[in-house]
Formats: sequence, structure tokens, C-alpha cells
Amino acid sequence: MHIADFVSGSLAGACGVAVGYPLDTVKVRIQTQRQFTGIWQCAVATFSKEGVHGFFKGMLLPVTTISMTSSVVFGTYRNCLQCLKQARGDAHGPNTKLEVFLSGLAGGIMQTSVMSPGDMVKVRLQCQTESMRRGGGKPKYRGPIHCLLSIVKEEGVRGLYRGAGALMLRDGPSFATYFLTYSSICDWLTESSSEKPAWSVVMLAGGMAGMAGWTVGTPMDVIKARLQMDGARERKRYRGFFHCIAETARTEGPAVFFRSLGINCLRAFPVNMVVFVMYELLSGLLRAAPDSVDAPPVGLE
Repeated sequence: MHIADFVSGSLAGACGVAVGYPLDTVKVRIQTQRQFTGIWQCAVATFSKEGVHGFFKGMLLPVTTISMTSSVVFGTYRNCLQCLKQARGDAHGPNTKLEVFLSGLAGGIMQTSVMSPGDMVKVRLQCQTESMRRGGGKPKYRGPIHCLLSIVKEEGVRGLYRGAGALMLRDGPSFATYFLTYSSICDWLTESSSEKPAWSVVMLAGGMAGMAGWTVGTPMDVIKARLQMDGARERKRYRGFFHCIAETARTEGPAVFFRSLGINCLRAFPVNMVVFVMYELLSGLLRAAPDSVDAPPVGLE
């Protein structure tokens, strides 16, 4: 087992959250609240009513949980790659494209159980537009811990996993596309004489991988956010996962599933550029330690 990948993924994920959180808040509000009609209008309204703090509501818990989920994703991905190579009897050769895809799929699915409660709290806090600033109404949730406990009290532990099915359907295919795109671009732009891609290639590949992953994951991201917010501010509208899809398409049209694609891609490039740079840097340092076991580089056949 390559422990370096779990540690590097954890720290890289935390850095990614810090870079992309303001745009993530705008994205969630656009997806779940009809009062916001676009990226700029939402950003201006949030700042005028809540100040800079409004863009960072609920960030404390995601920094912690995404550190754990990124650890799970990168650790699972790397170890699945190694297991798949060993299963076909070529432990030291490059991975096939199918192996990269399946390993990314496994990593995305595995992180769901860890990510769902923190993501639920994040979405609830991001959609809480009340603010004490300028005489605003009293917010329902006083912070991440109060929000977490309130959800458990009002909806039970199952409430923390509302939208988990949509989250799994988002992250499985999304991370499969994510890692395949990253590995493919690194492979295409790295000279055969070089063992590792240049940092400029890592940055480009990481940014493009993030955009590709979100292009695949955005429709399920919309459904996930709506299921998580259903009943929190008004009466419940959706009877379940499939009813949410059908009702959303019926009332707002199919285009609503890609309403936040632009901001997802805008946010994804810098965030995942930072994530992969930090991951490659930290994993390289940890594997260079005297007691570490070096993991083979990821390549494609």
C-alpha cells in the first residue's frame, strides 16, 4: 500500500478547497435558489448582503472532510492501479487506459461515504443567505457543528446522507474521467526521454482534468444539491431521486442540468491545477524519504 498517496492527496485537497470555495458558494446558490439568475448577479448580491464572509460560509468542515476524501480518492486510485497491474502479471509496466479509468471510478465511489455528511452541511450553510450584517434575519444555523447537529436532530442520521446516491453517480464517472484526462495529457505532452512531466504540463493537465470531470459530473451535481436542500427552507418538493430529475426537467427544462457548468469549469481549472501540483510535489518528497517505498509512475499504454 502506498501511504504517500493518502497523505499527499489529503493536503492537496485542502489547498484546492481554499482556492475554489468562493466560486463553489456561487455555484451552489445558482443551482438551488431561483433568486439568483447568473454568476455575476449572484456574486454581487452575496457580497452586498453578506460581505466577503458570505462566500466562505461553511468552509471549516469541508476543509476537514475534503482532506479526508481527497486522501481516499488519491490513495484508492494509486493502489487500485497497482493491484490491476499485478492482476494481469505486469507489476512494473505502465497502466492501460482502462485501468486508469476503473481506478478513478473506484476512488470516486469510495469517497462518497466519507464526503456526504460534510457536503450536506456545506450546501446547507452556503444556501443560508440570512446575515446579521445590515440587520438581516437571524440565520438558522450558527456554524458547521450546529448545522450538523441540527440536521441529525430534525432529520436523523439519514439526513446527512440525503443526495448520497446522486453524489456517487456524480463522483464515480467524474473521477474516472478526471484521472484518465490527467494521465492522457501528461502522457501526450511528456517526451519519451523524460521520466516525469514538466510542471507546466502538470498544471495544464490538472486544470483540464478538472474541467473534464465537472463536465461529466454537473448534471448529477444539480440533482444532489436540490435533494440536499429539499425541505430545508420550504416544504419538501421531491419524493426521491428519480422524481427530482423528472420534476426539475419538467418545470425548468433540460438546460437546467447544465446551468452551473460554466462556473464549475471556471472554478475547476485553478483548483485542480493547485491540487495536482501539490499532490505531485508532496508525493515526490514523501517517496524520496529514506524509508519510503517508491511507487511506479503513472503512464499509459
